[in-house]
Amino acid sequence: MSNRLIVLLLIIAGFGVLTTRAVMDAGYVGLFMSSFGSLSGTQIFFDLVILGVLACIWMVNDARERGLVAWPFILITLLAGSFGPLLYLVVRELRSPAPDSARARAATRATS
Repeated sequence: MSNRLIVLLLIIAGFGVLTTRAVMDAGYVGLFMSSFGSLSGTQIFFDLVILGVLACIWMVNDARERGLVAWPFILITLLAGSFGPLLYLVVRELRSPAPDSARARAATRATS
């Protein structure tokens, strides 16, 4: 098991505990409603929406290059936020080597 995979799993576990406690405290809908209690909360909410959309675009492109399927992780992102990209990174780490173009660029840099 790589160090990268261990770090990802630790992040998911810690964030999972935090998310579970927050949902138990406020409820799933309450998490969203509390964001709109102030202008700063609303700004943070939309900032995270933008980041989620960018993460979904990245996952689709990266999955295409690596021969993976991105739609389950996009669905998870829509329903559970950061868990989608985090889980995608775990699956990517376990199933897919770097795409040929990335390996070729690395080889080119190494010989230069």
